[in-house]
Amino acid sequence: DVISAAEYPWQQVAVNVAASGLEIRTNSGSNRIINFVKAKIKNAQRSMANGLSQDLYSDGSATNQIGGLQKIVADTNTNTVGGINANTYSFWRNQVRDASDNSVTVSAATIEAGMMLPLWLACTRGNDTPDLIVMDPIYFAYYEASQSSLKRYAPSDDGKGGMISMKYKTADVFFDSTASGIPASHMYFINTDFLELVAHQDANMEIMPELRSVNQDAIVIPILFQGNLVVSNRARQGVGKA
Repeated sequence: DVISAAEYPWQQVAVNVAASGLEIRTNSGSNRIINFVKAKIKNAQRSMANGLSQDLYSDGSATNQIGGLQKIVADTNTNTVGGINANTYSFWRNQVRDASDNSVTVSAATIEAGMMLPLWLACTRGNDTPDLIVMDPIYFAYYEASQSSLKRYAPSDDGKGGMISMKYKTADVFFDSTASGIPASHMYFINTDFLELVAHQDANMEIMPELRSVNQDAIVIPILFQGNLVVSNRARQGVGKA
């Protein structure tokens, strides 16, 4: 069989923007009402984005939570993802590089040869290679220190400076903070050809029409997201951990 049936359930997240009639009338005038509502919607979108960031790294165990990297690119790769039991089907296991199992003390001197290269080779098959590497601050600091003798600085086009990017072979290397949800002392080697955040066309951070309460002096504006993180080839994804 060249195609296996992985199925992912829809998960839904909602944030409600609520405003009382008192708040609306206090911010009187057409411009002030628009600014007030826009400010509340913007804050709600930021709250939802922060929650989705946590979900993207999660194991999907919370109610209505999408299955994040800790589930799809799991530390213990024999779990069930998309209805396929990786304990039974070995082709459905992601790659794992465990520093302790391989007697590696992760540092600037060892992170490249002891962790990144073995994981890169395990995730690579022909032209299929990782194109995105996300590290927690600890591993990213080790990697940057390991590249200190190779650093080059290039001015941005506008001469004002900009984001400094790093690469490992053909993959872009970024860090994310543990506050965003990435586990400490972890790095994920991602092949985005096989990993996708799927969102429903009618609920992709969609701002719904306002609802007016029948028994309260208030309005509610729901913001909806419906989707899931899906993978079609776990073997091309990898995680490195302490």
